Amino acid sequence: MGKAKLTDRLDQLYEFDREPVHPEQLKTPGKFAAIFSGEHVAATEFVIGPMFVIHGVAAADLFWGLLIGNLLAVLSWAFIVAPIAVRTRLTLYWYVRRICGPGLTFIYNSANAVLYCVLAGAMISVAATAIGLAFKVPVPALTDVLPSSVGWVVLTLIIGSVVTLVAILGFEQVSRFSSVCAPWMFAIFIAGALALLPRLGNVRSLSDFWQVANQSIWTGIPLAGQEKYHFWHITFFAWSANLAMHVGLSDMALFRFAKNWKYGFLSAFGMYPGHFLAWICSGIMVAAAAREMNPGGMAYMAAGFSGALCVVVAGWTTANPTMYRAGLALQAATPNWKRWRVTLAAGLLTTVVSCFPVVFMRLMDFVALYGLILMPIGAVIFAEHWLLPRLGLLPYRAEQQGWFINWMALITWIVTLIIVALLPIHLFFRWLPGYLFAQALYLLLCWLEQTRKGKTA
Repeated sequence: MGKAKLTDRLDQLYEFDREPVHPEQLKTPGKFAAIFSGEHVAATEFVIGPMFVIHGVAAADLFWGLLIGNLLAVLSWAFIVAPIAVRTRLTLYWYVRRICGPGLTFIYNSANAVLYCVLAGAMISVAATAIGLAFKVPVPALTDVLPSSVGWVVLTLIIGSVVTLVAILGFEQVSRFSSVCAPWMFAIFIAGALALLPRLGNVRSLSDFWQVANQSIWTGIPLAGQEKYHFWHITFFAWSANLAMHVGLSDMALFRFAKNWKYGFLSAFGMYPGHFLAWICSGIMVAAAAREMNPGGMAYMAAGFSGALCVVVAGWTTANPTMYRAGLALQAATPNWKRWRVTLAAGLLTTVVSCFPVVFMRLMDFVALYGLILMPIGAVIFAEHWLLPRLGLLPYRAEQQGWFINWMALITWIVTLIIVALLPIHLFFRWLPGYLFAQALYLLLCWLEQTRKGKTA
């Protein structure tokens, strides 16, 4: 009886999974500012910021690259994903069904969910590096791929269970958790960097800081065996770090609750505290820790117990909305399951993935890769929503004709991924030409299909 009542209560956690959000359920700007702050002042910042140091970024390249790249990311949220989300009030994972057909939707949403589970698993792994300090659990090394100990596996399983529970509770609880934790986490990043900065040099003015930054932190010299990054690497990485969420449109799941498209600019509350200041602060921390990649260890050295706790909470606040998206993606692919059930399934997968340290030790490459994989369908949806009607072509052909698979979208996805895989440029740079190519190819295929059948508008 008790189990039945619990199941019934969980079934009531309905969040308009397959229909537009009702007007009375729209959220205030503060909710979005909080969720962006909580998600992007995050555990991954303890990994990505240090990686810039390890890859030998020069200080000027870092600061200018982060300023410009994060601005481009904010504009992508404001002008690409938010307007579509506000007009449709649907999740990407359900809207894509109208465009791609149920067959391709199942494939795409399943891929989306798995990639988000891997990303959430990285957040849990980072959180585990901090908790491991308290229980003397060995933390994996930079080159580790497999779990380093039984204690590490147990630790990640426990943290994964907590993250899954919060994600099951839905948007309101995810945003509330973030709003409580985000200001404190940001303060810890700043305090930790300030505490360790004197170890790197005598800083009494801005000019002193800039000298220390160039000589002791972002020296322009990579560690042995690491590729050197320049200005354009930083700019494009900052722009594409959340590519799947803005250009790839996954954040339709969040912005469908927005009152208007201008809420997209609230992403700046995540980009500049998180993907600017937090990356800089964590870079200072790792430089003071002799460039040793151990998020929990360097945070503990910088701010003691509060620093280690910050890593844990930052892992949760990032993993929660990521898990929430994964649950929505799987829910759209499993129409007979309630969202809480598929979020639980996603949580189990995520928790298993988090046991493997490779998911956060190679985080920068994975972040670029998962955005690249999902990007072509984002281009297809943008073309369907905005470009086809303006070119006199009929949108939503899959829905109107009852197609199981929109073959034009599938061909665009496959061909674009082949093209970007063959491009002789760095991984961070491939998405932009790929995105433009995907839109052009899809528009061409739609034009050929509709003119062949005499169905232009």
